[in-house]
Amino acid sequence: MPHEKGTRSKVCAIVGAGDYIGAAIARRFAREGYVIVAGRRGGEKLKPLGDEITASGGTLVARSLDARSEEAVDEFIQAAAELGELSVVIFNIGGNVKFPIADTTERVFRKVWQMACYGGFLTGRAAARVMLRQGSGSIFFTGATASMRGGSGYGAFASAKFGLRGLAQAMARELGPENIHVAHLVIDSAVDTEWVRQLITERAGAAALAATPLLDPASVADTYWILHNQPKDCWTHELDVRPSNETF
Repeated sequence: MPHEKGTRSKVCAIVGAGDYIGAAIARRFAREGYVIVAGRRGGEKLKPLGDEITASGGTLVARSLDARSEEAVDEFIQAAAELGELSVVIFNIGGNVKFPIADTTERVFRKVWQMACYGGFLTGRAAARVMLRQGSGSIFFTGATASMRGGSGYGAFASAKFGLRGLAQAMARELGPENIHVAHLVIDSAVDTEWVRQLITERAGAAALAATPLLDPASVADTYWILHNQPKDCWTHELDVRPSNETF
């Protein structure tokens, strides 16, 4: 979708542009004409996605990014803002690990918190600084079931995701009056990825896989697109999503 002459490109920056939800978000916003700035550990892994988006007439700028680094995140967001209007920033890093509490090392807990909570703070702050200057924008955070309740073995992950949710709430209250839409998406389901399918099959067999509700990453991307285009008199802050056959 070309931009009218004289208008600035709209930019979608994704922190945590992995192969599934992150890639689906990139495809969805690129289809609408947004310049995609995608960051992940090992930015070279983004080449197939970049080639796909380029072949479809879009633009993806791939960057290696450590979301735990203040300097790296600030530079990533600033570089994205230089490409046009920073319309939307999405923090999409997980950190889903399972350990009994007695076996959870200090290193595991700290790294999960850095990835899933601290990285969200760095991303949200950098995005807010740009969007406050330009007077608009959307900042979205990907949450999980663990954002709402801690499960057995998920002390580290739930603590980080609880923290991310609290950050999103505080930012929404502060930035909403400044015309910046902050939303938190609770993904209350297993996501349809190769890793999840393999894990289910190994644990319970092919029949269990066929019966397990799985959420399509493209559907998550569509939800973010809808959130981004909500009228400002009817903004959603938190939305929980799951397949129709998921029990909850």
